[in-house]
Amino acid sequence: MEKLSNLLNLSGRTAIVTGGAVGIGFGISYRLAEAGANVVIANRTAKEGEDAAASLSRQGFSVIAIQTDVSSEDDVKRMVAETVKRFGSIDILVNNAGIYPAIPLAQMSLQDFDRVLSVNLKGVFLCTKYASEEMIKKGRGGRIINVTSIDALHPSSVGLAHYDASKHGVWGFTKNIALELAPHRIWANAIAPGGIMTPGTQKLQQQPVPMPSGVDMQKMMELFLQRIPMRRLGDPDDIGKVALFLASEMSSYMTGSQIVVDGGVLLM
Repeated sequence: MEKLSNLLNLSGRTAIVTGGAVGIGFGISYRLAEAGANVVIANRTAKEGEDAAASLSRQGFSVIAIQTDVSSEDDVKRMVAETVKRFGSIDILVNNAGIYPAIPLAQMSLQDFDRVLSVNLKGVFLCTKYASEEMIKKGRGGRIINVTSIDALHPSSVGLAHYDASKHGVWGFTKNIALELAPHRIWANAIAPGGIMTPGTQKLQQQPVPMPSGVDMQKMMELFLQRIPMRRLGDPDDIGKVALFLASEMSSYMTGSQIVVDGGVLLM
């Protein structure tokens, strides 16, 4: 049997983490970098990405930032090319970038729906397509980790119909590419977080959203917390540790799986 320290060692491998500058993305970036991977933080906001990369670099980790809009094919191609030019390969792709503006169906425009699907689903397609091409070219396998949500399994809140549609799509996409990429020794899995305390979650709690009559967003969030058997929201590192598991040899016989990390909320 291989030593535990070797199983979790990502030295010599390169990981791209989309939306890797804050919240869940930063938690994932930290754990992969700590395990020895070269980490590329692909973030839409340049300063946010650069600040996060600088923070991790000061801790001795190999981390750079590349400004990327994952819904733009040109941006994704450039991100992949720059990563390969800098580090020589792409071994791990974490599709984490996502948005979830709360908008009830009655107020949701076509533009609202398209924007969420473009980032959350089309972005996963584009990053997976071009990163997997490099993995296949290199010929040493790879790991693709898609961050879905418990909303890929069960709705959590009014106002997230577009988000839920995107996350169901990512879960279906994950299973299909797992079949297609397995002959190339590329394993594709998903993580479905529940409620995680991130800047985005805090913004959602404070956002004055025009909800249907009788729906109170603050009350919904309170009730959601009461439904969690662990009685707490998760921390970004709760997801970072699972991402490390899926990126490492600890998950060597897993593909097409989704790990739910929700404090038990789906039990209720």
